[in-house]
Amino acid sequence: MEDLTRFAVAARRGDPQAMREFIQASQQEVWALCAHLVDPQSADDLAQETYLRVFRALKSFRRESSARTWLLSIARRACMDELRSRIRQRRRDAQLVDLHREQAVAHDVAEQVEAEALLSHLDTDRRSSFVLTQLLGLSYEEAAQVCGCPVGTIRSRVARARAELIEALGADPAAPPRPARASAGRATSGDVVRLTYPEHPSNSASRGRTPKKW
Repeated sequence: MEDLTRFAVAARRGDPQAMREFIQASQQEVWALCAHLVDPQSADDLAQETYLRVFRALKSFRRESSARTWLLSIARRACMDELRSRIRQRRRDAQLVDLHREQAVAHDVAEQVEAEALLSHLDTDRRSSFVLTQLLGLSYEEAAQVCGCPVGTIRSRVARARAELIEALGADPAAPPRPARASAGRATSGDVVRLTYPEHPSNSASRGRTPKKW
């Protein structure tokens, strides 16, 4: 049994130390996923929301999947809820604008939502699949569990995301791929798009900022 799953099982039984270890072992990955799917400025709050949901859902954890995929699926849902909330707020704001400016405002709102919701022009499904497999290192099977869709859908989303990123970066899709190393059992591809995921503030060069405690 992996450590994270062991911590989750013990925490479900009421062990407070196991819950602390569960958070410490997973918070960097949860923060990175939230930073990618929404934005780094919201990642602390979204990670906190994720663990609040985890506390409420612990009794339902049945080890049908690993604790890691279970946790990341909760984090992903928290991010999607936040993005939907932002879209609704933008729409409410747009309705308050004078009718003569409504069309222009709607266009601005759409651009703002796109900037917040997309990574390099990817839609949220493709971005989720790409981040989970190419940046966080999940296998396609694990990513499918997190996203609640077939493995083939994940593969298709990642392939399309990679093609869009290559085009957006101005790379030549016909150029020979650069070799890439990956862990065994993880999703890999010849055409790897090199992106680094955001670093948690506690690990950044700016040591003056103290990250929130979860």
